[in-house]
Amino acid sequence: MARPAAKARPTKHLVALAVVVILGLVLVADFLWASSSSSPAIWSSRLILRTSPTAPALPAAKKKMNDKKSVGSMDINATFADLPAPELKWEEMSEAPVARLDGAAIQIKNLLYVFAGYGTINYVHSHVDVYNFSDNTWGGRFDMPKDMAHSHLGMVTDGRFIYAVTGQYGPQCRGPTARNFVLDTETKEWHDLPPLPVPRYAPATQLWRGRLHVMGGSKEDRHEPGLEHWSLAVKDGQALEKEWRSEIPIPRGGPHRACVVANDKLLVIGGQEGDFMAKPGSPIFKCVRRSEVVYSNVYMLDDEMAWKELPSMPKPDSHIEFAWVNVNNSLIIAGGSTEKHPITKKMVMVGEVFRFNLETLEWTVIGRLPFRIKTTLLGYWDGWLYFTSGQRDKGPKDPSPKKVVGCTWRTKLPL
Repeated sequence: MARPAAKARPTKHLVALAVVVILGLVLVADFLWASSSSSPAIWSSRLILRTSPTAPALPAAKKKMNDKKSVGSMDINATFADLPAPELKWEEMSEAPVARLDGAAIQIKNLLYVFAGYGTINYVHSHVDVYNFSDNTWGGRFDMPKDMAHSHLGMVTDGRFIYAVTGQYGPQCRGPTARNFVLDTETKEWHDLPPLPVPRYAPATQLWRGRLHVMGGSKEDRHEPGLEHWSLAVKDGQALEKEWRSEIPIPRGGPHRACVVANDKLLVIGGQEGDFMAKPGSPIFKCVRRSEVVYSNVYMLDDEMAWKELPSMPKPDSHIEFAWVNVNNSLIIAGGSTEKHPITKKMVMVGEVFRFNLETLEWTVIGRLPFRIKTTLLGYWDGWLYFTSGQRDKGPKDPSPKKVVGCTWRTKLPL
């Protein structure tokens, strides 16, 4: 009888232990079920907290724990910089003889003179093509001086003579030249002008009150913004002085800006600080990217000879030095490039057509180009707005730069 009694004690203990284990499993299962059922609400609240500017901040411990989980919720659509714009009906015209980036263009009556520019990063053009708005044809090609810059030029006209100022000489990211030239468009003859005190890349350039004004741009390293402002008295394609005169510095330096004279006032619009530079020690001056800041500032110089700031552009815009026309007391600016994408860090092209009303000093978006494009070249004739050449985007959903083009488009301007 003693043996059966001894076997009964472990049985009672095992039963008690089994009950405890079962209760524990029930509690754990209940906890897991509750956690899983509440997890969608938890993730939903986290997404709201990260996307809503008015939501309260997460506690530090939770925020740190969620950093790796929240990357997806921070993604920004590639087209985030596009602004709402009415539709314009565009018509494709005859393509330019060559594709070009960072070229220059000047309109005189019904002719658009298109200069220089990159064909590829390793090849630059050294000639002029001419587009005739009257019959919508390209022709009349002629050469530029051998010592004239191939890109990043400053350029302006008095209606017959075209003044070409400084710029980059050669492909890739080669150095700038201080050489300046003037073209007589009636005889197709070129003449020298006094060189700038120092060379510049893509300076803002205009004729104002009998003087050729050159300001800003990038310095010799291609990256540091220049603030200097010089002027030279000129008339009928001739310099009336031997040296450039120092003027009031521009408030913010840098290249790729529109520079306009309107209502006897000098305006400088948009632009950027910083640009690609030559890789140190590279025998071909290979371009490497450096930090850039694109801005929307508009500056004006008037009778007081003091810079005043006007209303800014609807968004930062650069590469617009020849992407503007003055129509019916309004400035029309098309395309360009804006701030780089905050996540991919890629350059973002601009596709809007902007209008700056010179009477009300108000900006509006009046349309959109067929695609986003920078350094495009604008002209206006008989109610039609034209653009040609530049570097376009990769597609409707990808505003980063891709192909250098020579296409030509036009639309009826709704002013």
